[in-house]
Amino acid sequence: MIELSVHKKLRAPSGEMQLSVDINFPKRSFVCIYGKSGSGKTTLFKIISGIMQPDRGQIVVNGKTWLKTDDKFHLKPQKRKVGFVFQDYALFPNMTVLENLEYGLEKGQSKSIIDELIGLMELGVLADRKPDTISGGQKQRVALARALVQKPEILLLDEPLSALDHEMRIKLQEYILKVHQQYELTTLLISHDVSEILKMADTLYHLDDGKIIRQGKPVEVFTRKEISGKLQLTGEVVAVEPQDFMCLITVLIGNELAKVVVVRNEKELLKPGDKVLIASKAFNPVVKKIG
Repeated sequence: MIELSVHKKLRAPSGEMQLSVDINFPKRSFVCIYGKSGSGKTTLFKIISGIMQPDRGQIVVNGKTWLKTDDKFHLKPQKRKVGFVFQDYALFPNMTVLENLEYGLEKGQSKSIIDELIGLMELGVLADRKPDTISGGQKQRVALARALVQKPEILLLDEPLSALDHEMRIKLQEYILKVHQQYELTTLLISHDVSEILKMADTLYHLDDGKIIRQGKPVEVFTRKEISGKLQLTGEVVAVEPQDFMCLITVLIGNELAKVVVVRNEKELLKPGDKVLIASKAFNPVVKKIG
């Protein structure tokens, strides 16, 4: 069981914000933290990893206390079994792929985990190459492998796939799910991609202005109880075109485009880039903005 209760005063674009999160979830969960930029998601990850301290709080991981401000106890980051994967990869440019992985080894740790990860992540042909000679998707696989070298209890993924194209995102999602299951990890993912969240996470926490405003299974959080329908799809608005008293919405669902006619009042709420849910019982689709 992972128990988090952390509170920290932050400066947000809109002014002062209080990050206040109290959540518990089982070991081996795949949890997504979802919310707009500036809501406190990355700060929460930094607190979990130990590179930032909260004003007050407690973190207990599988029965072991990592943080308890009441007792002035703060386990050092290097003592916490955390793997952290950033959006920008954070690889050492002067080291080869193999050297980047070896850097993650603890003193006295067997190098067998390196061979295991190189095989699992299909990095063998890249072992002697440096980061600036490989693709973004390959760099992300190296970053993920390096985060797993010390066999972490918690894997933190801070929008690791957002800079990749759709096809590469799908491939990397499969790698992440594979290592999550094979190493029995507890994985926390920050993502804005609804389809990615629905595919990967078993629990979703929607963070807004430093507070958890919704939580549960991703499909339940995104679809909400007031929307029903036999067909439910999520996607991103690409274009909004007025058509007399109606409006034509073009939505990207996966790598396919769908066009949906909606009433004018829905058009006023939608703009390109919005994440939407399309629900239909028969021939009258309903399009609702989500998140």
